[in-house]
Amino acid sequence: MNARPGSLPPTAEAAARAAAETVYRAESRRVFATLVRLLGDFDLAEEALHDAFRAALEQWPRDGVPANPRAWLVSAGRFKAIDGIRRRARFDSLEDRADEVEAIAGEDGPERETIEDDRLRLVFTCCHPALAPDAQVALTLREICGLTTEEIAAAFLTAAPTLAQRIVRAKAKIRDARIPYQVPGPDELPARLDSVLRVVYLVFNEGYSASSGDSVTRVDLSGEAIRLGRLLVALLPEPEAQGLLALMLLHESRRAARTAPNGDLILLDEQDRAAWNRDLIAEGTALVERALASRRCGPYALQAAIAAVHAAAARAADTDWAQIVALYDLLLRADPSPVVALNRAVAVAMRDGPAAGLALVDAILGRGDLEDYRLAHAARADLCRRLGRTAEARAAYQRALALTRQAPERRFLDRRLRELGE
Repeated sequence: MNARPGSLPPTAEAAARAAAETVYRAESRRVFATLVRLLGDFDLAEEALHDAFRAALEQWPRDGVPANPRAWLVSAGRFKAIDGIRRRARFDSLEDRADEVEAIAGEDGPERETIEDDRLRLVFTCCHPALAPDAQVALTLREICGLTTEEIAAAFLTAAPTLAQRIVRAKAKIRDARIPYQVPGPDELPARLDSVLRVVYLVFNEGYSASSGDSVTRVDLSGEAIRLGRLLVALLPEPEAQGLLALMLLHESRRAARTAPNGDLILLDEQDRAAWNRDLIAEGTALVERALASRRCGPYALQAAIAAVHAAAARAADTDWAQIVALYDLLLRADPSPVVALNRAVAVAMRDGPAAGLALVDAILGRGDLEDYRLAHAARADLCRRLGRTAEARAAYQRALALTRQAPERRFLDRRLRELGE
């Protein structure tokens, strides 16, 4: 069959459609971030993003994939947004807004900001102190990482409608308060960094250990968090920025060893350490040393130091648990949270035996701090199992299972329960 005039052959047309889908998966949030900068509005940018990809699905199979797909999409989205505003302006007196958007969208030339990255600008906007902390996290995950409202709600044990309203209110706050879409200046940047680091780490955690779904990890999220971490270190090489990047790299180094070929979870002490990424370990360890040498290190650098001790052990039996407990003692003073206390308790169990660790875990659970935290009950179950307290172990595993949404974790807990029965 002959191709239609002005169209690609069928195989090339299919390839163009596949290319558009690939670009969407890889570039959509980058395109979105640039459209936010150009258009100055989250919802307008989201609409423009989808208009641009619809245009790509129509035009690329006919005309071929452009040499720079991202730039093509930004340009298409920008002009479609302007056209849409001008059409609406005829009915609701938005002509001034249309002129404003057209002026912004027509800007070219070098960027005034220090870092040439629109997503980093978007991070600082989403993490602006005028927004509530929970809104900062939700907005970053939704607008920068592209998680659905339902995924974010599941990650933070929040009803989806509540989460959606939180995001809507955060966008309205940015619009009404005219929060600028920019990286803060040198005087303001250090104070703004803490909230950004916290959000980036939460994004990484969702990628490194997905809160729900069929996979242990989401490499797109952890990769994005690491990329943003590198940019933050380049922008402001503060010890905590270095510590966070080191922590993410050291955790990421173990990704290939954390799951079996069938997707099942493999615990740290059972992992094939030959599969750990030594380049990431070397980079992360160097960053840890640099952060600790500053004598101004905080919780991220201390967590990275703990991860570096694990990475230095050739075998699980070689792990220096005394050093890890000492680092947790420092971390508990810097960040006195129940989760840190739980992790310290597990380390004490490895140093002093399961009975010592169980006493600490029971004290934490007795305070009610982590009653709905699945890993606290999983830790208690494991310690009871090691002590031969089978009935208590079974009850704790069942409680952990009831709180777990990730399929590989559920299979792991099911397997532990079956082993207790056997």
